Amino acid sequence: MSNIQIRIDEKEKKEAKKVFDKIGLDMSSAIKLFLKQATLRKGLPFLLLTENGLTLEEESLIIKASSEARKGKNISSSMDGKMAIKYLKSL
Repeated sequence: MSNIQIRIDEKEKKEAKKVFDKIGLDMSSAIKLFLKQATLRKGLPFLLLTENGLTLEEESLIIKASSEARKGKNISSSMDGKMAIKYLKSL
């Protein structure tokens, strides 16, 4: 066995402890669980999300599409409701 020491904000630690207490884990077990899952998955055991709840890739695509739309690239003509429904049914 080996030990790990980390420095963490006291408020963040208390909030995490509340979460772990609700699911029956102590801090040490929660950290061990995180490390085990990271090694099994060979990466982080959760999605990294932006403040908007999107993955980094999704947010990047939206920003790119928005920039292109402002420049008039890759846009389609507008549709009324009936046209939109007809288009969606054709997919």
